[in-house]
This record gives sequence, C-alpha cells and structure tokens, in this order.
Amino acid sequence: MLRPAAAPASLTTVIFDVGGVLLDWNPRYLYRQLIADAAVMEDFLARVCTPDWNHRQDEGRSFADAVAERTALFPEHAALIAAYDQRWDEMVQGAIEHTVQLLYQLKERGVRLLALTNFSTEKLPQMLQRYPFFACFEAMVVSGEVGIAKPDPRIFAHLIAVCGLQPGDCLFIDDVPANVAAAQDAGLHAIRFTTAAALTVSLREYGILES
Repeated sequence: MLRPAAAPASLTTVIFDVGGVLLDWNPRYLYRQLIADAAVMEDFLARVCTPDWNHRQDEGRSFADAVAERTALFPEHAALIAAYDQRWDEMVQGAIEHTVQLLYQLKERGVRLLALTNFSTEKLPQMLQRYPFFACFEAMVVSGEVGIAKPDPRIFAHLIAVCGLQPGDCLFIDDVPANVAAAQDAGLHAIRFTTAAALTVSLREYGILES
C-alpha cells in the first residue's frame, strides 16, 4: 500500500475514486455472458475493446465515435463492440457495500467528501440515479467533463483549484497505483484501495475514523 511514512496530525478532506472503490465495475461481467471461452474473451478485451480505448471515453470521447472507430478496425466483432455501449450497465456488478458504509461513516463525522473519477459523462447519470451514496459528495470532478483523466497531473491541479483545497489536508483513495502516485506528486496524501477492511485500518491510522 502506497502511503506517507507518517500520518499527518489532522486531515479535513477525503477524496474518493469511484470505479473499483465504490462501484464494482468490470467489463468481464458483461463479456462472460457474450463470449463463452474465457481465453477468447480476454483476447477481445486485450486487443479490441482495450483499457486504453476505454480510457479515451473517460477523457470525453463519445461512445458513438469509439464504437465506430473499433468497428472499422474489427468489423467481425461489430456486435460485441456495440455491446460495450449498449449494455454498459451490465459491467457494473453493484456498489462495494463495505466501502460505501465507510463513506457514510465519514459523512456522519463531518469529513469533507469529494470524488475524483475517470468516468464517461454518458454513463455517469444512470449511476447517479441508481446509487444514493453519490449524495455524500460535496463535489465531483469527472474526467469526461473536464477532458482530462487520471493519472494526468492536470486533473489533480484542476481538483485542487476548483475545490479550493490545501493538498496536505487531503487524503485520496484510488485502486490504481499510477493514480495514487500522481496524487502524491500533487501533494495529496494518498493510499491505494485494496479492500474495505484495509481501508478501515488506514482511515483509523490517519485519525479520520474512530478505532
């Protein structure tokens, strides 16, 4: 787990990533239904609808443009590529409930809560409607809205500026090591999310959550 050698005396703000921390998102939840052979499915996700390709949607590219670009390259997979857009919600297994409960506990303690998430603006509205925990956040910085995605340092600078943050007063939580490192480079305290149990321990060590 990436974190400073010594916890600060006090923190006022906790910044959450969403996918992989609060929402259980994985394209395999959908494509296991569509591709019976696991190796073929993994090849499709590594070669056709790749993480880098999906990252462009997080940066603001439309799904229509994304699907058209992949379909032109892989016409034999047209239906599977279209499903990435049309059945996107099936990639979300649900909320990561134990982490959500931690979010509610922090809210009750009066901790300032923000979100910094790589997310398509086309897909986020349905998640906002479906999951009430989003109401805990004072503000959200969404990559698709600003056209910059983690771990680009510019999105951390944007977060700090628009939310009026003192980086040393903030703790950032993300499941991707590169994003955690980028947050630390921006001056925030940051930890990598692995499990809600491990996060509970970290929050207590930081003095944000009672033991």
